[in-house]
Amino acid sequence: MKKIISTDRAPKPIGSYSQAVEANDFVFLSGQIPLRKDGIIVNGDIKDQTRQVLDNIGEILSASGLSFENVVKVTIYLFDLSDYREMNEVYIKYFKKDFPARVTVQVSELHKEVAIEMDVIAVKK
Repeated sequence: MKKIISTDRAPKPIGSYSQAVEANDFVFLSGQIPLRKDGIIVNGDIKDQTRQVLDNIGEILSASGLSFENVVKVTIYLFDLSDYREMNEVYIKYFKKDFPARVTVQVSELHKEVAIEMDVIAVKK
């Protein structure tokens, strides 16, 4: 059984996907880019963009009744891997202990020409 998760506190999907889907005890969040809930792209540096992505993720987790502590897996897509250190400085302010499993990859292009995208998997228990 699956349940669609949606909140007005995060950007609406800009394609044919849901913000998140709950299946059994897991919540799968779609990739988030640095898009504000009003649809405007955050064009700041990697720290500004990372902060917006994680704020979006936090709002979707909250709509699921969860928090960053429930996240078990994070995938990070960076346009430029040299942004890793600065991205991670922001990341560790959201994930403070018992870090989730994570993979970070450099990609050749991201939607709307942003510098970062993240998706997460969270568990309800």
